[in-house]
Amino acid sequence: MPPVLGWKRKKGRNFKYNQLDVEAIVIALRLVRLIEIHSDALAARLLAKVQYCPLLPDYDKVPVEELKHRVRETYQDLGNWLLGKSVHDIKLSYREIGARRAAQHVPLSQVIWAIALTKENLWEFLDQELVLDRPLEIFGELEILKLVDQFFQRAQFYASIGYEQSQAAPSTQKEVACR
Repeated sequence: MPPVLGWKRKKGRNFKYNQLDVEAIVIALRLVRLIEIHSDALAARLLAKVQYCPLLPDYDKVPVEELKHRVRETYQDLGNWLLGKSVHDIKLSYREIGARRAAQHVPLSQVIWAIALTKENLWEFLDQELVLDRPLEIFGELEILKLVDQFFQRAQFYASIGYEQSQAAPSTQKEVACR
């Protein structure tokens, strides 16, 4: 079985999955599927939070349909992001989001907060939906939460880069024009 969900083979060692590893992977996959199934409800809940959040006043510059599409896409594709897409894929997507928000004149601090709110919304959902009794289920949830956290950290980082690069590009062009 290939490494899944961030479990990696250690160099120089033969690595075998035992039954606990397989069960944890199955539980983690079940959690990812739960998120994907409820992506529309998660997106609607997040949109309401964004619209009424006093920390995100400039998000009214983002068309509602665009925001709804992006949020739904994030939740629907979360399994793909965690299981298969590379950091490069996250980089491309979130650099574009950062650049788009810069073009819409949404401050970077609000872009970062909106991504944090997306993660918080997901955690609240999982907290409400999951009843975990066995230690193995808790381990599976912890693995998913660790990967989700890594995903959103990367999303914030690459959105910041996209934002900053889009801001730097016009000033570089101005400098060339002045010479």
